[in-house]
Amino acid sequence: MKTPHFFLLFLFSLCLVASGQSDFFLHLGDSALSLTQQTVTYDPQYVVIGYPGGDVPQDKGVCTDVVIRAYRKTGIDLQKEVHEDMQRSFKEYPNLWGLRKPDKNIDHRRVPNLMVFFKRHGTVKKITGNPADYQPGDIICWDLGGGITHIGIVVNKRSPDHKRFLIVHNIGAGQVLEDFLFNYKIIGHYTYRK
Repeated sequence: MKTPHFFLLFLFSLCLVASGQSDFFLHLGDSALSLTQQTVTYDPQYVVIGYPGGDVPQDKGVCTDVVIRAYRKTGIDLQKEVHEDMQRSFKEYPNLWGLRKPDKNIDHRRVPNLMVFFKRHGTVKKITGNPADYQPGDIICWDLGGGITHIGIVVNKRSPDHKRFLIVHNIGAGQVLEDFLFNYKIIGHYTYRK
């Protein structure tokens, strides 16, 4: 006897809830996944944007813009959240760019700043080699080498071998879905919900 498809989905949902993934984080992962439907050119250029709710042109972006746009779909504006936190605690953030004060146009679009923000206001999760420790809605940061950092979101789609959840990120080819979790050294693993 075949098990109905909806029943299998129900059981899978129960497994996710049992593993600690709330509806919010599943929604965040789905929001990231929806971004892969948009054509985006990788463009790290500094852009003056509105505040709050500012964004670079929808057909442009970098890895941080994937995270920012996914969170915006859940009602959280990381531009505003990071900017306000940097105004209160500027010295807690890395001074890699020679800034003397926060810049609402770019601060939230820098991986090291997002890492500090998620450490300060989110949950820091273990960095392990176990794919089961990385769940939909988790934020992952990598060291690509040469001082280059990267960020992406774990989504509710599995690798071809079913061992890992996939990542939505932009590493130069636009907002894409890939089996990327262990491609580089993981340096950050977070969840954040306002």
